[in-house]
Amino acid sequence: MSVKIRLQRHGKKGKPFYWIVAADARAKRDGRFLEKLGTYNPNTNPATVNLDVDGAVKWLQNGAQPTDTAKTILSYKGAMLKNHLVGGVRKGALTEEQAEEKFQAWLEEKAGKVASKEENVARAKSEAKEKALEAEKAVNEARVAAAVEEAAPEVVEEEAAEEVVAEEADSEVTEEAAEEVVPEVVAEEAAPEVAEEAAEEKKEESAE
Repeated sequence: MSVKIRLQRHGKKGKPFYWIVAADARAKRDGRFLEKLGTYNPNTNPATVNLDVDGAVKWLQNGAQPTDTAKTILSYKGAMLKNHLVGGVRKGALTEEQAEEKFQAWLEEKAGKVASKEENVARAKSEAKEKALEAEKAVNEARVAAAVEEAAPEVVEEEAAEEVVAEEADSEVTEEAAEEVVPEVVAEEAAPEVAEEAAEEKKEESAE
């Protein structure tokens, strides 16, 4: 029986999630499988892969053939390297201890690369967020400045109108004061004439 190590699709529409399975090559892609070896989630950055490395190596040693995508994932998790080391141990080129040392050294190096990538991704996200905040701040400042410019003419017109009203009120007060003063001036100016007329009237009465 020919066995394939391949991906079996699960998850939602637009958000695929895959199982890594060993299945009969004649079975449907999402049909029955012989063993589930792990999961692959491409929706995260970096992608999340969980794999039973020893189980995958066992199937590889028994002749299972991985698809191209599955082979990439197996290489990413070190299954292909471990399969190669196991072959070297079987041929006597390496001891099990040496093979294990090499595999552990590779795992440490790989973990460092993954951590570095995660750090770069986090930094890029942080920088993108800061740029977005700065752009939003600039837009808000421009909007406020435009609103102030639009409101400025109205404020000037209101101040001018208030000045005009104040001037008119001052003029009305001045006119009222003048009207109050005029009768007094007229009375003062008419007083001598009234006195003269009264004196003449007295003379006439005495003459009679």
